Amino acid sequence: MKSRRQWPGRVTLGYIAILSGAFAVAMIAGWTSLAEGMDGSAYDWIFKVHRSTPANASSVVLAFDEAALGQTGGMRNIRRTLAATLKRIASEAPSVVAIDIILSDKGDPLEDEELRSALSRTRNLVLASDVIAGTQTWEEPEPSFKATAAAVGHVHAAPDPVCRRLPLEVIAGRDRRWAMALEAYRLHSGAGAIEESLDTIVVGSTEVPARRETRRALYIRYGEGVPVASVSAAKLPPLQGKAVFIGVTPQSAARDRFMTPNGVMMSGVEIHAQAFETLSRRDFLSPASLSSVAAVCLALTIAAGCIFAFVSGWPAYLLGAVLLAVAHATPHVAWTNGIIFPYLAPLWAAWLSVFTAASWQYFVVRRQLMKSESDRARYQQAIHFVTHEMRSPLTAIQGSSELMGRYNLNDAKRKQMADMINAESKRLARMIQTFLDIERLTDGQMEIRSESFDAADVIQQCLQRAQPLAERKQIDLRLNDLEPSTLRGDRELMEYAVYNLLTNAVKYSPAETLVTVTAHRKDSFLHVSVRDQGIGMDEKELRSVFQKFYRTKKAEESGEAGTGIGLSIVEQIVHHHGGRMEVTSTPGKGSCFTMVLPLAPASKLVSP
Repeated sequence: MKSRRQWPGRVTLGYIAILSGAFAVAMIAGWTSLAEGMDGSAYDWIFKVHRSTPANASSVVLAFDEAALGQTGGMRNIRRTLAATLKRIASEAPSVVAIDIILSDKGDPLEDEELRSALSRTRNLVLASDVIAGTQTWEEPEPSFKATAAAVGHVHAAPDPVCRRLPLEVIAGRDRRWAMALEAYRLHSGAGAIEESLDTIVVGSTEVPARRETRRALYIRYGEGVPVASVSAAKLPPLQGKAVFIGVTPQSAARDRFMTPNGVMMSGVEIHAQAFETLSRRDFLSPASLSSVAAVCLALTIAAGCIFAFVSGWPAYLLGAVLLAVAHATPHVAWTNGIIFPYLAPLWAAWLSVFTAASWQYFVVRRQLMKSESDRARYQQAIHFVTHEMRSPLTAIQGSSELMGRYNLNDAKRKQMADMINAESKRLARMIQTFLDIERLTDGQMEIRSESFDAADVIQQCLQRAQPLAERKQIDLRLNDLEPSTLRGDRELMEYAVYNLLTNAVKYSPAETLVTVTAHRKDSFLHVSVRDQGIGMDEKELRSVFQKFYRTKKAEESGEAGTGIGLSIVEQIVHHHGGRMEVTSTPGKGSCFTMVLPLAPASKLVSP
């Protein structure tokens, strides 16, 4: 039968468990709505830090601004103004013209005919459409206008407060439309049909990272390289070979103005021009996959765990700070490689892991220090226990040897002294061995012997050994009930337990009192009780009586206080034999200690 041992990897498993918890919390928190909003703010900040200005732009925005609308009669004359603008730029030979004005209604017949004529003469024309709010129906150009267009694209923007993305695909009912910027780029590059897969769309030789699950969202690389000219200007910028985007920009006339990551409000036509430039430069941003985010967070967690597992003191905290810096830098490094990495997930993974690992190291080191201090006090108490318990046999050996050397004793007396020295030396040897066994038992390093023995024989031998102590105080040791019973375990340790209870009963009982021993079977257990008429204990003392080195106040006041280790050892011995200790006591009326032990035939000792 083996004693219970603490699993050597228990501390390591606990360490891994709390780090796993930190990783799980970071991953879950990183995908909450709060984290999404904070990641968006972080995206805007990183965008401003890494913003670049392209050298050459492939597009031009011709804006119907406040001045232009004021000179041409406002939105009432928008069709005539648009027709005049198309005639004006026709000679410049732009590569594509995209009009961000939905021409869905019929107007004045003369104006409509004038505009239709201008539209039909415009090369690579892209007209605008949008989904009617609250419906699955498209608002699209009037059929005669639509017939003149090379493509019709949607001008629907992402509903985010900050326009970071443009959905390249919008589906209403059974009709799907590509974004006006994408259609303009297709015509500008001379590509045929748009090819698509689950994660990308291909326009000619350009592969655009746009996942179907996100409505083919394109992250726009806003720059300052797209010229914006008013159609009322006397001189327009060069338009040859350019993609021209025409639209209304005043807030009073067009409601499609959005905040951009660089902190500038832009109209819808300008946003589409910026999306066109992103496609033209092939300067794409792709969201990091969930697996890559999880891998980075896991790597940060493992790194934090390794730092505080193998390094201590200020070097560990320095490396922890470096790890936090790496976590902060990860989204920036990913951005330079065209990857949008969540900001909060790696930060939470790093901070939680570093804090958890550092706290674990602190408390584990503190616990080890306290344990070492406790072990030191324990061994000091153990030495005191040894000297206390060995005093009696050593005194007997010393006294007998002095008598044999000082006096000329007859053979019978000399033999008696020699037998006493031999018996006490054997007792001392057994005591030392028992003490060592108990220490190993306490540390979980001892294999307890498993043998069958007679409980009545053990009790009677312990009574005989305790009898001289009882006679000195004129205490009557009485054996009331002793049912024959067989136990299984370590006989010597069980003798120690019974003898300890008997000597304690004698020690803490007044002279001329009674100590009663009973042993009776109940169910499959043997109940061995030692009852005295001593000083007794209150409820508070009963809760602590089996704690190592605990000594009651009344025992100290009586001058009979021992080492406080005996009962704790008894409790361990009984526990390792599959039993339990029970105690009842009343101050001033005595105590009753009962060992409840499993009988050999009915129960086997439990090995861990």
